Amino acid sequence: MQLHSYTVMVVTKYATISVPVEVKKVLEKAKGDMEWGVFILRLYTEVQRLRGMRAFEELIKTLSEDDLKAIAESSREFRERFTFR
Repeated sequence: MQLHSYTVMVVTKYATISVPVEVKKVLEKAKGDMEWGVFILRLYTEVQRLRGMRAFEELIKTLSEDDLKAIAESSREFRERFTFR
């Protein structure tokens, strides 16, 4: 019986991002034991989510109660008529 041993290496390209030392210290403390890639992607995702929420809140402020009702009704009608063929 022959036994074989294999080593699998996943090669990922990395890049260096230069930041001031003080910024890196703050970010290292915030990231804890997370990998840098995971940490930065989480930061990006959270910023995008918060920007979307802020834009939505600003939109709501500009619309009247009648506008909001009309949008909700239009959305409801669209969902009722929409079907996959």
